[in-house]
Amino acid sequence: MRDLLAGPALAAEGEFEITKTPEEWRAILTKEQFAVLREEATERAFTSPLNDEKRAGLFHCAGCDLPLYSSEAKYDSGTGWPSFYEALPNAIGTKEDKSFFMTRTECHCRRCGGHQGHIFDDGPPPTGKRHCINGVALKFVPEAA
Repeated sequence: MRDLLAGPALAAEGEFEITKTPEEWRAILTKEQFAVLREEATERAFTSPLNDEKRAGLFHCAGCDLPLYSSEAKYDSGTGWPSFYEALPNAIGTKEDKSFFMTRTECHCRRCGGHQGHIFDDGPPPTGKRHCINGVALKFVPEAA
């Protein structure tokens, strides 16, 4: 995990609609959520119940409740993390991530900057993208019956 820097919006650089101090984030997030959303940690594969979530609904940012992904774009990538072939419009931001001796595309909530995961070019049609997302960074909201 990366060390926290002083100030709000730690996971992604830039200005965000929702900003909080590290102490404010810790007060509303679990330890695991804070590590992923604010320190860009990664949860262990196959540990999130959202990996097996099959109901219709939306996956929201666990930090600020912004809807990020639809269940219609979710698929089983076999990687052990919830995977989607696209995000909802205007839901995520991206930045280049050069950690672990490679270049990847990091994705984060566009409203609070909370780290969600990474985007890869090995997904299914129609986009060919795989948004590999930490389940702990999401909150599932089922479609109303």
